[in-house]
Amino acid sequence: MNIQTKKDFEELMFKILNPLRDKYSDGCAFLELGSTSAWYPMDVAKMEAFARPLWGLVPFWNGSGQNKEFEDIYRNGIISGTTPGGKEYWGECTDFDQRFVEMASLSYGLIFAPDKLWNPLTIKQKQNFAKWLYQINNLKVPKSNWLFFRVLVNVALKNCGMTYCREKLLSDLAKIEEFYLGNGWYSDGLSNGQKDYYIAFAIHFYSLIYAKVMNKEDSKRSEIFKKRACEFSKEFIYWFADSGEAVPYGRSLTYRFAQVAFWSMCLVADVLPFDVSVIKGIIVRNLDYWLSDDSIFDNGNILTIGYKYNQQIMSERYNAPGSPYWCMKAFAFMALPEKHEFWSCEPLPLPELKQISVQKEAELMIGRYQGAVTLYPAGTVNTFPDVMKHKYLKFTYSTRFGFSVPRSGWQFDSAAPDGTLAFEIEGRIFTRMRNRSFKILEDRVMIEWSPGFGIEVMTEIIPTQTGHIRKHKIGSPVDCIAYDSGFAVDARDGVITELGEKFASVRSRESYCLVSSEYGTCQVRDVAPNTNLISPKTVIPTIRYEVKTGVNEVVTEIKEISSDK
Repeated sequence: MNIQTKKDFEELMFKILNPLRDKYSDGCAFLELGSTSAWYPMDVAKMEAFARPLWGLVPFWNGSGQNKEFEDIYRNGIISGTTPGGKEYWGECTDFDQRFVEMASLSYGLIFAPDKLWNPLTIKQKQNFAKWLYQINNLKVPKSNWLFFRVLVNVALKNCGMTYCREKLLSDLAKIEEFYLGNGWYSDGLSNGQKDYYIAFAIHFYSLIYAKVMNKEDSKRSEIFKKRACEFSKEFIYWFADSGEAVPYGRSLTYRFAQVAFWSMCLVADVLPFDVSVIKGIIVRNLDYWLSDDSIFDNGNILTIGYKYNQQIMSERYNAPGSPYWCMKAFAFMALPEKHEFWSCEPLPLPELKQISVQKEAELMIGRYQGAVTLYPAGTVNTFPDVMKHKYLKFTYSTRFGFSVPRSGWQFDSAAPDGTLAFEIEGRIFTRMRNRSFKILEDRVMIEWSPGFGIEVMTEIIPTQTGHIRKHKIGSPVDCIAYDSGFAVDARDGVITELGEKFASVRSRESYCLVSSEYGTCQVRDVAPNTNLISPKTVIPTIRYEVKTGVNEVVTEIKEISSDK
């Protein structure tokens, strides 16, 4: 896919958005894209679908782009959605309301595209819009990245000359400050404290909007936000493979190329930790990875829920049909002026990066293998539902292999326990449920953890030149089976397997994985289809260990680079 000029990016953006045009409601306030549901009401899901394309349209308009059809849709939709008593009124909000999330993109529009979304409104329509947004100041908001939704609403209302809540604005910024960990990293709140893509495409993204808009009025805080984004970028760049993929890890992976939204907003806020050509390279290669084929769209060219293909099994409870359009945040760079060098410079490769990066505040280590990325998380402890745990608590997450989510907890094939040590007890598969403690040293990650049932494990993960070694000390009150598994290898076009007394390997057209051990039984296992995020059909090489009551020590080596490559 050749994307270089401003026109190229514009055409790409509307290739994504144009299929939506005939799916808006009569009053344009709702957008219906599918029949699946999320935890919030169906009308709210349709309102979410309406709002999220604004993440791309607003910077397009801010950068002097013109598209009358979408301008009319969004102006009319806002009028319909915020008129009390109207047929398509978006309604009164409640505490922790999903509509708060969508207020962020609407506020983005008021801040950066008032000529399209605010100035054409009548006085009464402006009052309705402002009153509807102001609801967020009277209700409870989760103490996480959601606080920035209220920050953006109040900045937008202030800029439009409407009543805003200065007290809430300042208190929310103060609370966000408590999330800061150092070295550019935040935790997403204090209770759960995840360190994942929400730090990049939420907290830093919004803080840079604030820094750009409030630079004169709040220059000290704005400069702090810019400085932290610069520091964060020096570690976040390690999350990207040479060929453009970002490592799949954590929540909300169905937002796909929102992975590069941080880099786009850096350009807009004039935060340049790397040369513009390098940042352009990161963005272009990532968009190419996602959009060079149609695998992430349905047959009507609507974005699906999933990662590299339509895959409901990996979704979260807040993924409705319109949710994936959060990815339009990646197009923030459309706000750049016509003469900005981004539009004419050649995309450059990543700078030279270390093979191993220890990211202390994020509680993880990252290895680079032939340009691909493997992430080794250590300290993530979360209280999310079970489907979330598989997005944080495996030993490895890879740009080359992705990772798998289970269809059920019964049997190896349905559990698809790649990248982890899994225990089989009475036919059920149990993986890491909680951490006891962890250490990240310069050359290894050490984790004390438990899958439950009184089993306690001490694991050392040691990156090597070709992959990594896992050393496990297992204390078990019962006899059971353990599987120490490598990566899930793409089997769509067939695989070549080799089984030896001490190793099992799988080779596909694009990838290779070998597991080996002095003890245990070497296997290559088929797993249920559509469990892996990247490939709908995979096999997993694994070592099957007989765990006895008492203390057991095993060592498994995982190779992701073949010696004959």
